[in-house]
Amino acid sequence: MRILIVTGSSGGHIFPAAALIDSLKGCSSRILLVLPKKSKENKIPVNLVKIKYIHTANLTLSLSRKNISGALFFLLGAWESLRIIIEFKPDVVVGFGSLNTVALVFWAWLFRINTIIHEQNVIPGRANRLLAKLADKIAVSFSQTAGYLNISAKKIRLVGNPLRRELVRLKKDEALNFFGFKEGRFNILITGGSQGSHKLNTAVFESISAFERKDDLQVIHISGISDFALLKNKYASSGISYKIFDFFPAMQYAYSIADLVICRAGATTIAELQKFGIPALLVPYPFAYAHQSANARALESIGSALIINDEELSAEKISDCLREFLKNPDKLEAMRRAYAKILIPDAASLLATEVLDFCG
Repeated sequence: MRILIVTGSSGGHIFPAAALIDSLKGCSSRILLVLPKKSKENKIPVNLVKIKYIHTANLTLSLSRKNISGALFFLLGAWESLRIIIEFKPDVVVGFGSLNTVALVFWAWLFRINTIIHEQNVIPGRANRLLAKLADKIAVSFSQTAGYLNISAKKIRLVGNPLRRELVRLKKDEALNFFGFKEGRFNILITGGSQGSHKLNTAVFESISAFERKDDLQVIHISGISDFALLKNKYASSGISYKIFDFFPAMQYAYSIADLVICRAGATTIAELQKFGIPALLVPYPFAYAHQSANARALESIGSALIINDEELSAEKISDCLREFLKNPDKLEAMRRAYAKILIPDAASLLATEVLDFCG
């Protein structure tokens, strides 16, 4: 069985694809992963299987030189996608969203090859909304997603968002030793997603550095590449007990000790919070069709997260929330327990089953 998997360049696309590949490894299958060329620059590990890269570009409806060149790159990627389909001869094509998946899934549909797409967010992206009409199955992470897809409910499979197999809870003392942290302090994890977030980085650091009880805190800050050097210098003279990383793949250590996570609301982050049952202060990225706002509301609705809108984000707002949490540990405990209201499936295995089902 030949399985072709195509995904975008962000961690939110690649990590679920990598989790699916991991679940499929025990099967007698040949797997090919197709990525956009720009993903070569990322630190996200994709050395799991054979990889091919194709050209892609961001396109808008405006008439501009950049958009015209982008259209040419898209057409080049479509030609490369056709060659991949002809040479690899897949039995199944699995798409994880983004523009560069469109051509491959389209060619698969045209050649009557089985297709399945996976949507990580509550609100489907443009590519997946388009491809949903062509695909044989649409796997979703949230039950609410069905309401955004104008297709037959028979095609929709609720599987959750696949996570890497190594993301399992560790013993707390093992994780504390990994970071060189002490027992009995309040541990905060800060992350702006795989690309980082300057606004979130700045507001959180200003809040914690001015916090009157910062001796009670231990901070793990995943800053992204752009802010890493600046924040590292600031933390060094702040008096805060901290560890800072530009990128940190071993998130199981951070999640195993985090009492609170302050972060954006990307689909992978939401799935990881659910798996580890950690209270969260979510600051959804305000653009990209408000995908993250809808993701954040999925946790807010069950009582596991508080939301600060991006336009309201400030050091003072974060400090107010921290004081409230430190004064009321019962509030945090209630947020942890609230995760019991939602089913957290083994998404990678469920998605792998849906893929393999095409071959009986």
